[in-house]
Amino acid sequence: MKYTLLILSLVFIGFSCTKKEATFQREDGLNSFTVAGLEQYLKTLASDEFLGRMPFTEGERITLNYLEEQYKTLGLEPGNGSSYLQEVPMVEITTTADASMEVKSGKNKFSLEGFKDYVIWTERTDEKIELKDEDLIFAGFGIVAPEYGWNDYEGLEVKDKIVLVMVNDPGFGSTDATRFKGNTMTYYGRWTYKFEEAARQGAKGLLIIHDDVAAGYGFWVVQNSWNKAKLYLDTRGKNNYYCATVGWVSQPAAKKLFEAAGLDWASTVSAARQPGFKGAPMNLKLSTNLSVKAKFDKSYNVVGKITGTKQPDEYIIYSSHWDHFGIGKADEKGDTIYNGALDNASGTAALLELAKGFSSLKNKPNRTVIFLAVTAEEQGLWGSEYYAQNPIYPKEKTVANINIDGINPYGKMKDIVVVGIGQSDLEDYLNEEAKAAGRYTSPEPNPVAGYYFRSDHFCFAKVGIPALYTNTGIDHVEKGAEYGKQLQDDYVAKYYHKPSDEYDPTVWNLEGAVDDTKLLFNVGKRLAFETNWPQWKEGSEFKAIRDRYMKR
Repeated sequence: MKYTLLILSLVFIGFSCTKKEATFQREDGLNSFTVAGLEQYLKTLASDEFLGRMPFTEGERITLNYLEEQYKTLGLEPGNGSSYLQEVPMVEITTTADASMEVKSGKNKFSLEGFKDYVIWTERTDEKIELKDEDLIFAGFGIVAPEYGWNDYEGLEVKDKIVLVMVNDPGFGSTDATRFKGNTMTYYGRWTYKFEEAARQGAKGLLIIHDDVAAGYGFWVVQNSWNKAKLYLDTRGKNNYYCATVGWVSQPAAKKLFEAAGLDWASTVSAARQPGFKGAPMNLKLSTNLSVKAKFDKSYNVVGKITGTKQPDEYIIYSSHWDHFGIGKADEKGDTIYNGALDNASGTAALLELAKGFSSLKNKPNRTVIFLAVTAEEQGLWGSEYYAQNPIYPKEKTVANINIDGINPYGKMKDIVVVGIGQSDLEDYLNEEAKAAGRYTSPEPNPVAGYYFRSDHFCFAKVGIPALYTNTGIDHVEKGAEYGKQLQDDYVAKYYHKPSDEYDPTVWNLEGAVDDTKLLFNVGKRLAFETNWPQWKEGSEFKAIRDRYMKR
């Protein structure tokens, strides 16, 4: 009897140790995260040698080779069968627009100047796009949102016509949180949605009226697209409809159009924000031409993994985009390489640090952890969109996505920003880890910009996978929140999507970046040792999507 009890005790002790080894341990792996390690990856990826990491260029080849080499060095298994690469079929469309657009108003006519007044391009591969006396229709925000009781296209016939719409959504600038989401942009406010909706309505073209505050960036960001090559997914054989032309008009140009149409700018814009607004033809005719060159090719996502020990068919996906804008227009210093140090060499560096962290764990994760570096984010989230529509790992088995698009270059912060706060349980995981580290989470300081819909996690959210996206905090440990907010405003004004976004070791302070990466590591690590499945919160627009195919 004593012998039997001794055996049972030893078995119980062995079971307890095994169970303990398979549970979340907050400190395990944290020592692998260092400023030097992060800096090494960042400095390399943001160097001139990588030529701005543009898909379809030599910069892509260099980047892919580097990432695959690092994945192997870190001990990651190939994430796509025997390969580290996922092929992403794409098309490069180079649009050359006429220098001007003619506008006819009754017996009068005038011209708008390309680049200065408007920026247009096409998603079609036709060699020539001609706009000849096309009717222009104002359709408010260009939104059809049944859940909000909103339809800007109701009663309008826009087939084969050009539609003019406002950026953002009707909640912009409002204190009424019941109007869409108030001053927090919804996906209906994003330019990508407006292009998609105009195509669904059969419009020949769509022009969005730019506003710096409502868009979240200046018109100069739009101007970067003037007569430039753009990448799209290769949809040949799918019979998709695309508008013949899409793009933006500046606010001064839009006011000129309103004046020519006999519409008062202020009252019309105000009316468009109210429920029941009815758009109408502007009795203007637009004419211009575009010539097009199309090149079909392939880009690549880079995928590595650490297979789980107990639930290998359940997946946590860390994502980050490796691409930027390559070589383009020179800045005032003559620099033509868009290095994209913060956006997003830094996030890709953090992805590699995370892989290092998981590889260093004493206890290997129960669930499989995926490290996904995606292509063509800057061109429209295409790498993550392709993955979401052609997943290597089923969405039903994917527990969560944690996305990194830029890391903190400003030093230690008390907070870390949750982008799109109120979306999923993943925020609660982050809250707990931040609290354990003596920090706190905060809402994004500029919710009107709609950042939750502007990076790769959004493509996972669209197919129902709970997705966490954070940003650099603003509550600087030494200098406070006002200073931290000014740093971010300066980045948008001076560096965002410009050749000046370079790594400068004399200016950058990566201590805060290491802190943030550790938090994201512990969120994913906790998930990797759990059996729980995080959910979308009530009120999230993505909850119903997940609920439809999950039977939990």
